[in-house]
Amino acid sequence: MTDTPTRPTYLQVDLSQLKRNLMNIRQQVLPAKVMVLMKANAYGHGVDGVAPYMAPFVDYVGVSVVDEGIHLRRLGVTTPIMVLGGTLPSELPRFVEHELTLSISSMELLEAAESAARGSGGRLKAHLKIDTGMERTGVHDYEAEAFLERSLSCRSLEIEGIYTHFANSEIADLGHARLQLSRFQEVLSLYEQKGVPPPPLRHAANSGAILQLPESHLDMVRAGVLFYGIYPGPEVQRSVEVSPALTWMSQVVQSKITLPGRPVSYGSLWSPERPVRILTVPCGYGDGYFRRMSNQARVIVNGQVYNQVGRICMDQFMVNALDDDIAAGAEVVLLGGDVTGPRITAEELGMWAGTSEYEVLTNISCRVPRRFVKD
Repeated sequence: MTDTPTRPTYLQVDLSQLKRNLMNIRQQVLPAKVMVLMKANAYGHGVDGVAPYMAPFVDYVGVSVVDEGIHLRRLGVTTPIMVLGGTLPSELPRFVEHELTLSISSMELLEAAESAARGSGGRLKAHLKIDTGMERTGVHDYEAEAFLERSLSCRSLEIEGIYTHFANSEIADLGHARLQLSRFQEVLSLYEQKGVPPPPLRHAANSGAILQLPESHLDMVRAGVLFYGIYPGPEVQRSVEVSPALTWMSQVVQSKITLPGRPVSYGSLWSPERPVRILTVPCGYGDGYFRRMSNQARVIVNGQVYNQVGRICMDQFMVNALDDDIAAGAEVVLLGGDVTGPRITAEELGMWAGTSEYEVLTNISCRVPRRFVKD
C-alpha cells in the first residue's frame, strides 16, 4: 500500500517493520495477549494507515479518548478497542453505540456505567483501573476492596479486565515498579478471598515492563512506543529486538551561497564566517519540527550529516552545507536514514528540543502527509 505525498515533506511508515516489532514483542510475552496503543494518531505515524493494516494482528487496540476509538471503528477496525483515558458519564452512550471498552477509574463512574448499560440494553465491556502509584486515574489500591465488591454486583456491565499502570518501568532501578506490582497483586488477591475468579484480563505491563519486568506480563501487555520501534528510555534493557518504522523526509527547495556577515533567519542568531552554501528545507515548527532545535538539529543530505542553522521558521528551516555542491531537489532526511549509513533518531530530536522522543513523534503535524509502505 502506498500513498503519494502531496508535498516535498512527508513521513514514510514501514508497516512491515511494525508487524515485525509486534511479532517480536508477542514472542517475548507469550502466552500473554498484546494490546497495541494507537492513540495520538498512532504515536504520530498516521492511524489511518497503521490501524487497518495492524489491527488484525493484535488482540486489543488501546486509545486515549472516545473519539479516537470511534474513528477506528469508522476505519473498519473490528478488533476490541479500549479507551484508556479518563471518561465522563456523558460519554458512556458512545461506548455502547460503538462497542468500545471502558476504563472505570472511580466508584462514581462504575455506578454511572452500570446505569448506562442497564438503560441502553446494549453491551458495555469495562476494565477496572487500580492506581498503585501513578496518582493519575484509578481507584487507590488501599481503597479497592469496596470498588471490587460493587463491581461484582453489577449485572449490566461485563467486567472483562482489571489493570494498573507503571510510573517507572523504563529505568534501571525497578524498585518502584515492583512495589506497584506487589500492590496490584494484593488487590487481585481480594478476588480469591471472596471466592470468585478475577476478570480474565489482568494487565499491568507497558513498554518498559515488557522489556524488563516479565513477572508483570500477566494476561495481557500494553505495547506503546516499543511497538513503533523506540526503546522507552536510555536505561531500559533491550530484551526485544525492534526497529523504528518511521522516516521523515523532505527536499531542498533552494540552494544558494551566503556571504560572511549575512545572518540567516529570524533574530539573526547565526551567520557564516566565510562563504557557505545554505539549503532551505520546506519544513518547520508548524510541521512539528520544534523551534527549540534551532542551531542544534542536524539532517542528512546525500549521505552526509549537516547542521541546521538559524532560527527554525514555521514552515522552513535552513541548513549549512559548507562547500558541498547540493542542488534544489536533493533529498533531506530529518528522522531515520539508511540502515548502513548515518541516522537521525527520535531520541536525538528529543535531546535537541529538550523533550522526549514521545513528544517528538506525537507532535509531527497532521499536515505532513504519511506514505505507508510494506514488503
